[in-house]
Amino acid sequence: MLEELFFIHKNVVKNIPEEFKRYLYDDINWNAKAICIFGSRGVGKTTLLLQHYLNEYNDVEKCLYISADNINVISNGLYKVAQEFFKYGGEALIIDEAHKYPNWSLEIKNILDTYKDKKIFFTSSSIVDLKESKYDLSRRVVYYELKGLSFREFLAFELKENLQKYVLKDLLNKHVEYAGNLIDKVPVLKYFKEYLKLGYYPFYLESKIDFVNKLDNIIEKTLLEDLAVKYNIKEHNVYNLKKMLWLISSSHPFVPNIDKLNRTLGISQEYIHKYFNYLELAGLINFVREKDSGFRFVRKPGKIYLENTNLIYIITGKVNINNEKGNIRETFFLNQLKDILTINLCDQGDFLVDDKYVFEVGGKNKNFSQIKDLKNSYLAIENIEIGAGNKIPLYLFGFLY
Repeated sequence: MLEELFFIHKNVVKNIPEEFKRYLYDDINWNAKAICIFGSRGVGKTTLLLQHYLNEYNDVEKCLYISADNINVISNGLYKVAQEFFKYGGEALIIDEAHKYPNWSLEIKNILDTYKDKKIFFTSSSIVDLKESKYDLSRRVVYYELKGLSFREFLAFELKENLQKYVLKDLLNKHVEYAGNLIDKVPVLKYFKEYLKLGYYPFYLESKIDFVNKLDNIIEKTLLEDLAVKYNIKEHNVYNLKKMLWLISSSHPFVPNIDKLNRTLGISQEYIHKYFNYLELAGLINFVREKDSGFRFVRKPGKIYLENTNLIYIITGKVNINNEKGNIRETFFLNQLKDILTINLCDQGDFLVDDKYVFEVGGKNKNFSQIKDLKNSYLAIENIEIGAGNKIPLYLFGFLY
């Protein structure tokens, strides 16, 4: 059994890039006994863990990579594989896509309880399974969420050099300096345009030609495997999930009208709310809400966006993309800030950030008329290389992680 798993391990590890590491790498406490990296399909969770393997172990007899849906793992059992590996001196186990193994959380719990001096690293692309896991691992496991590439990371990959990340306060005060340093070296708007189409998922590096097919496949697997199987969603309602994604991607932005959706999709209001919740859990959409609380907060999402701009290009298609520029701009802004800062809807601008800053997102002809009387108000503008005052290039908000 171990011989076959060692063979698979070596084939997987030999193609792992070591030059650039994701933003999350240095934030992880690698001394923790058990670590879970979770996030949407395709964002680079496996690569991140295998980079740690290469840095810390680089020896299959010390640290073994296995995939949870591998036939050897399923037929022998996850606990049995760990038992066999640790018996021969193994120190750590990397379990890829742990949620694909039946009763994964129970067996990981048993491994951790039995082998207290060993380490477990695992990934999951199913946030649904993590949140609804029957067995509580929260006291044993440290969880980290990995997003797709920021624009800063995409540019670093393309230029093959490290680029500094900024905090929002510094960006607001020093954006002219930051932009000036960047545009002296690179045609930043050219790269930004490419990033919006295909730069969020690291697998674009493997082949830009195959990117569309790979992302299409990720969407299908997320709907058919992560959601339909988990929630017993029938085939015709999977089609409704796809239609909901299309409606969101082709709106500027999508403001849900539940009564209208009820008539259009032919499903009850209860299931419309459930399906939106499932799509958010699966990492395909983002809600932006007003500052509120309680039941009304849950039932009133305010506006809904796709999780990232690459999804807009895939789902909407090239035919309608010129009509979706506003949606693309706001989707990018939300995506790059939402896991770092708090973002809510704003009556006068587009977004209220950290209860302090108001942002209006737009094209280069956008002016301050809508937010002119507001303190701490800013324009985030596409298609400008450098800004002035409170007018900031949109692409710079991609340097926050």
